[in-house]
Amino acid sequence: MKKSNILAIGATVLLLAGCGNGKSSDVSKKAGGKYAAKQELNWTESNTLATADLSKATDTLSFNVLMNIQEGLYRLDKNGTPQLALAKKANVSKDGKTYNFELRKGVKWSNGEDVTAKDFVYSWRRTVDPKTTSQDAFYLNQVENANEIIANKKDPKELGITANGKYKLTVKLTKAVPYFKQLLAWPLFYPVNQTTVEKYGKLYGTQAKYSVYNGPYVLTGWNGTNKSWTLVKNKRYWDKGNVHLDKIHELVTESTTTGYNLYQAKKADETLLSGQQVKNLKSSPAFVKRLPTATARLDLNQNKVPEFKNKNIRRALSLAIDRKELTDNVLQDGSMPSKGFVPYGIGKDPVSKKNFADQAYVKEAVEFNLKKAKKYLEKGYKETGTSKLDLNILTSDTDTSKQTAEFLQSKLEALPGVKISVTCVPFVQMLAKQKNSDYQITVKTWQSVFADPINFLDIWESDASYNNSGWKNAEFDKLLDEAENTYANQPAKRWQKLVKAEELLAKDQGTIPLYQQAKSQLLRENVKNVVYNPAGVPYDWKTVYIAK
Repeated sequence: MKKSNILAIGATVLLLAGCGNGKSSDVSKKAGGKYAAKQELNWTESNTLATADLSKATDTLSFNVLMNIQEGLYRLDKNGTPQLALAKKANVSKDGKTYNFELRKGVKWSNGEDVTAKDFVYSWRRTVDPKTTSQDAFYLNQVENANEIIANKKDPKELGITANGKYKLTVKLTKAVPYFKQLLAWPLFYPVNQTTVEKYGKLYGTQAKYSVYNGPYVLTGWNGTNKSWTLVKNKRYWDKGNVHLDKIHELVTESTTTGYNLYQAKKADETLLSGQQVKNLKSSPAFVKRLPTATARLDLNQNKVPEFKNKNIRRALSLAIDRKELTDNVLQDGSMPSKGFVPYGIGKDPVSKKNFADQAYVKEAVEFNLKKAKKYLEKGYKETGTSKLDLNILTSDTDTSKQTAEFLQSKLEALPGVKISVTCVPFVQMLAKQKNSDYQITVKTWQSVFADPINFLDIWESDASYNNSGWKNAEFDKLLDEAENTYANQPAKRWQKLVKAEELLAKDQGTIPLYQQAKSQLLRENVKNVVYNPAGVPYDWKTVYIAK
């Protein structure tokens, strides 16, 4: 991910809300009442926790947990503005390519060791080291020598990050990056404790006991596969006075019916809603809904199914899907049909102020037209010398995922010669299969790290670690290269290159956009100060429980 104007809405990872310097009594008044004696929150999650290793994390839940158990140089406040965290002071050179930080002294890891500049150096080097196999290493590509290290052409020790003593850190970039402070607030750029990583080796981050923490909470009760864990207030956290919750109990409920039953029984303080639940409960005072910049799409794996290399077959499959019927009659949770791969709300033209999703809209790429779909499929069959497609859709085992897959199955089977089966697996297993390109068709979601179209588009570059469906396009690569390099400091020209790239991706049907996800939930009225990231995930440590 590379550039541009950042809004406070972009990501799985638009990170921790600020701690605040107000006194507890002031916060209590703002929260709307007196703090409850027992500051424990019971929260539900729809997926299991995949990892506590920041170099290996790729999903929203893992990053959200990391934002609560670890901390970096910056964190974002509720408005998305970077605020100093472990950095006490920061200085940026006039050319925007050198960052000098002075770290807070006395900050401790949960094992008692000091958090120092070398922890950042070790962490960043570890992420870009090819041996780590970090899927997100490319986020550091603006750091000096990072690309060469990732390509195994230089030693990780040559990365442009240096510890100048115990509490001073210097970062050198290859070019000015307007949103770099936002990236520094994201877990991938946090420090790690070298002692702990080397002690546990491959086990690091796979269970709570194989990790060490420097954030507001420590992770407990997680064995790597179980469906419940607890975040416990970190007694060593430098700003613990502004952390009000003592414990956050998290429970995985793949079924929203189960979550609702727990909420009704007062065993959960929050639960996600889907489908008919939203219709039935949207008038409740406890109902909360938001439309983050998260999207769902259908990826066609050209590495497994040669016919997917044919553009007419890809077009046919896309045109056979009625996205409005999917959002209105199946999901029923406020999600919106996608206009393209980049979602609505991810940025505006620096000149016209028009929303990117409107500006780059290619109607035929996302419309429903079964008649036209059949014509494209007939043409594709002739071009590939086949007359049928026996395909499988891989998805996770949550209620919403199953319903979506079944809907897609019914729509795609309306095409001549198309037969669809569905495989539902646990979320973590699905992530592994997607990473290894072990699927024919799969439903994927993407949530950006910052609010700029590039954070969606560059996962489709030919050499991108997330591009595992086999789609490649040299012109697309050129457009992104021009946007991020040739016109990096010319916002209007850069924007137009990104618009053209989205249009190309849409016309070539490199992926099949489905919908922009809504997040609807019930939240007890005496749970206050919850700050949400754009993925609809709360920054738990800022939350307080108010006595009734």
